[in-house]
Amino acid sequence: MIKEKILEIIEKTTPRSKEELLKLFKIKNKEKKQFLKIIEELENEGLIFEDSRKKYRFVDNDKFFYGKLQTNAKGFGFLITENLEEDIYISKNNLNFALNGDEVIVRRYKDSFGDKPEGKVLAIVKRVNTKFVGIFQDKRDFGFVITDESKMAMDIYIPKKKINGARNGQKVVVKIEKWPEANKKPEGRVLEILGYPEDPHVDIMSVAAGLDLPMEFNRAALSEAKSLPQEVSADDIKGRRDFRDLLTFTIDGADSKDFDDAISLEISKKGNYLLGVHIADVAHYVEEFGALDEEAFKRGNSVYLLNKVIPMLPIELSNGICSLNEGVDRLTLSVMAEINKEGDVIKYDICESVINSKRRLVYENVSDYLEKGVLHESLVGLEKTLDKMYELSKILQKKREEGGAIDFDIPEVVIEVDDRGWPQNIHKRDRRSANKLIEDFMLTANVCVAREYFFKHIPFLYRIHERPKEEKISELNTYLRPLGYMINFDEKVQPKDVQKVLEKAKGSKEEMFISTMTLRSMTKARYSEINDIHFGLAFDYYSHFTSPIRRYADLTIHRIIKKYLKGKLSGGEIKNLKVILPEIAEQVSRTEKIAQDAERQVQDIKMAEYMSERLGERYTGRVSSITSFGIFVELDNLVEGLVSYRSMEGYYEFDVDHYKAVDYETKNEFHIGDQVEIQVVSVDLNMGNIDFKLVGDEDE
Repeated sequence: MIKEKILEIIEKTTPRSKEELLKLFKIKNKEKKQFLKIIEELENEGLIFEDSRKKYRFVDNDKFFYGKLQTNAKGFGFLITENLEEDIYISKNNLNFALNGDEVIVRRYKDSFGDKPEGKVLAIVKRVNTKFVGIFQDKRDFGFVITDESKMAMDIYIPKKKINGARNGQKVVVKIEKWPEANKKPEGRVLEILGYPEDPHVDIMSVAAGLDLPMEFNRAALSEAKSLPQEVSADDIKGRRDFRDLLTFTIDGADSKDFDDAISLEISKKGNYLLGVHIADVAHYVEEFGALDEEAFKRGNSVYLLNKVIPMLPIELSNGICSLNEGVDRLTLSVMAEINKEGDVIKYDICESVINSKRRLVYENVSDYLEKGVLHESLVGLEKTLDKMYELSKILQKKREEGGAIDFDIPEVVIEVDDRGWPQNIHKRDRRSANKLIEDFMLTANVCVAREYFFKHIPFLYRIHERPKEEKISELNTYLRPLGYMINFDEKVQPKDVQKVLEKAKGSKEEMFISTMTLRSMTKARYSEINDIHFGLAFDYYSHFTSPIRRYADLTIHRIIKKYLKGKLSGGEIKNLKVILPEIAEQVSRTEKIAQDAERQVQDIKMAEYMSERLGERYTGRVSSITSFGIFVELDNLVEGLVSYRSMEGYYEFDVDHYKAVDYETKNEFHIGDQVEIQVVSVDLNMGNIDFKLVGDEDE
């Protein structure tokens, strides 16, 4: 093929220009466009690049490397590449106008930054970010934007005619139209004015805009949603299992408005548990390849930013016809599983169904009953069912634990905000009995679905969590060893190896640190068309089936199930699934990561806002992490701040081998889990950073 021949010429001979390559291959005028397109493809794949002399060179992974640029606020950066074990350091002067996130070609030319190889950006393959959020500064005849992105080391120049009504000090969204050149900043246009930083919800809107989250549905999708019926018809029910007389109910948060799942439980004559997990049949209403489907695919999932939700589907579906609201008929997909006293699923059935939820229960009330015997009026008449559900829940938990499932048990933070979005209170959210019960039942349904379609050899979408790499475990052990812990394994790491360490750390002062660092060493769970282990849960087969209102992966699975149940999985459909599932897996994994980033950023900002009203106040906390530049202290409400070594009395250094901060002159030390008293010094509302200082004897 011509592509391979071009690559071979560039690799094995002297660098050549476009014109030289055209002559060498004797390309005619009518073939020129196609030939240049092939060269462009090779550039986009990071296989070749054009040097300063307009000659094409081969990316040999010896001298030249392709990868992603990661910069910081100080101006320098690193090339992240799969072809080297260590990243390549790139000084500010060698960035060649590349920005954070750009895909670039780098020449490695010397080892001079500690142990890191050093290099220079030679070519920018792809500009990843074109839109940024920041503060607009008005300079009369022009303006510029100081971006919120800490890794963006330069401001964006805005010509007067492209200011578009922005005022000094406002948060804006700006699009870069001219990339930086010698002695010139990037030039952009103001696309959207978000408001002043202190205005309600501007902080959350800034995060959403910075990650390019779609805030509004397009007209076609909204029109499609509004045309949907808001009641189930007799025709809809035909051919479905009728569970409307079955005692089903939902258990969710007090503020929940969309209900994906309902549950039921009966006891068989043999004494086995007959568990029903009933999931909203969103696929019945969201037509494949329609406007709603396109929007849902683009979004990938709903994003929950405290009191602001960016839903995957319009409210007509999420809060209306698809939501399993109390007392109304709703279409569902049900997993009916028979489970014995040991927690083994004896048999199960997956079917299209219709239910009528009898109660809308709240986690807190159900937990109070299960844990304390406190009976809320909403639970009257459900006591026996809830008791049996609790019994089954504990059996399923024990079964998972025996299988090696890893429970990191990292507490979740709850941030309560007022109507303006300003934080009023921050506290831990406990994983109580009702939350765990729902989790146990959903896990069971997800496993049944994954097993069923794996053994049917039908193309499917799995939720996988690959086994951690040995080098990651070795790196983790360097943190654990000084604390007296170690993950031991033989040929390959098993879930039980990790489970043992976490169990040993339970109740210790370093428990949270060990859980957090262990979690970081794991691979990220993702979606895949190819089945693999779910390491954290210790499952051989796992899928996401239970939340189609807010996850596109689940909606995809529902469609496959429905087609199979109706006998519509033809050879052509199977072939089509094999083509589209990798793309869906990649998209929903990517959007999930963006959603997590958004949620983390908002959480950090809200914590900073909360602490901004508490400057000078003192709190007791625990050392949560130790770094080369300071110690992090976590308060009881999970707010975390940095105590820099520069702010501490004495001269502290990070002792990596023993994982502690030490002042070698006074012999004073700080360890993970140490209780300390701090004072709130400063906050950065933009970045969500909080600074503490230790309260010493001199302050008493």
